[in-house]
Amino acid sequence: MNTNIRLTLPVVCFVWQIAMIILFGVFIRYDEESDTHWVETKAHDNITSDIENDFYFRYPSFQDVHVMIFVGFGFLMTFLKRYSFGAVGFNFLIASFGLQWALLMQGWFHSLDPQTGKIFIGVESLINADFCVAGCLIAYGAVLGKVSPVQLLVMTLFGVTLFAVEEYIILNLLHARDAGGSMVIHTFGGYYGLAISRVLYRPNLHQSKRMQGSVYHSDTFAMIGTLFLWMFWPSFNSAITDHGDGQHRAVINTYLCLASTVLTTVAISSLSQKTGKLDMVHIQNSTLAGGVALGTAAEFMISPYGALIVGFFCGIISTMGYIFISPFLEKTLKIQDTCGIHNLHAMPGVIGGIVGAITAAAASESVYGKQGLINTFDFTGDFKDRTVLTQGGYQAAGMCVSIVFGVVGGAIVGSILKLPIWGDPADENCFDDEVYWEVREPATHHLLFTI
Repeated sequence: MNTNIRLTLPVVCFVWQIAMIILFGVFIRYDEESDTHWVETKAHDNITSDIENDFYFRYPSFQDVHVMIFVGFGFLMTFLKRYSFGAVGFNFLIASFGLQWALLMQGWFHSLDPQTGKIFIGVESLINADFCVAGCLIAYGAVLGKVSPVQLLVMTLFGVTLFAVEEYIILNLLHARDAGGSMVIHTFGGYYGLAISRVLYRPNLHQSKRMQGSVYHSDTFAMIGTLFLWMFWPSFNSAITDHGDGQHRAVINTYLCLASTVLTTVAISSLSQKTGKLDMVHIQNSTLAGGVALGTAAEFMISPYGALIVGFFCGIISTMGYIFISPFLEKTLKIQDTCGIHNLHAMPGVIGGIVGAITAAAASESVYGKQGLINTFDFTGDFKDRTVLTQGGYQAAGMCVSIVFGVVGGAIVGSILKLPIWGDPADENCFDDEVYWEVREPATHHLLFTI
């Protein structure tokens, strides 16, 4: 690694953390349920037990989401034979970097107190910050092994900023519902990463082709990430839904959708091979597509069999994406998508937006009940007169907003990252940990061992 990068990465990390300390000191405060004045709040609101504190409702979901961000996403990307440190380590870095900026950006847009000018945070703020970071980790999958850590930090800085703006437009201005983030997180993150990858296209990437594959143990480690994500995805889709029936329903729908996705993924993977054997790439990734696609409609009355149908088609479409669409994207559109985020996040995210729009437009008082419609779609205040058909239209509009922000934002950020100042690896050194990490085991020995 050249001297420039050894100096640049520490400087960026130190300067950023000092900036966060200053901004947090100016803007961030505990909310009423995490402040010592909670005792007075309980007395004032006639709350008899601490169990009513939002912490006890949200923290189990926060734990699950947090594990998904740091363990699930990180290990899912360890499939490359010589890039496990970069997958887990840089995932750790940009998530820790991004969640601090996310608390500020989301706070400025969603919860800035106009009287005090402060942002008050609680456990739900932490969940939303993790959601925001998830969009950047998705984008990381498209450029895995091809960018420097400083480029990743810059990508995350802009990614979190764009996310906060598109989230505000979709959830607040359009008043679309997207509890599990099919549109806000997955569609945006997917197209953001793909656009960046397109701008950073490397015509000579074949020079590091020897490092692009996986080996037996790297695929096994990646499967650990898959299982963590798969198990905790019901928590991801239900973490910020309303307490009670909405959260309960989101867990059930996601649980069923994921199970259905596994079976169709296995079926298509086997059918795609002349020998009938399974491809681990499909099992690691496409089995998760159902959780992505049900994010928007998770809390809706899609019905248990409807969740199974969504999962059924997602397993097929995502697996076919890895077989046919990924090669097309690289050969024709010059998009080098290392992890196949188009098939796991972008495409299922769009499916989720479509499913959400149709399900919202088809909602009826006979199925939801009058108060159920109001609660599920939050038809209150300025939106009390909105009809379900109108809601369906706004759901579709929200999906379009996420695509535009992802594609346009990614193209702009990609252009910034293309500047020759970030110390990205040479074409022949991509997908190799030794460029940025101290690898104690010699590369030649490692390759002989894996053979």
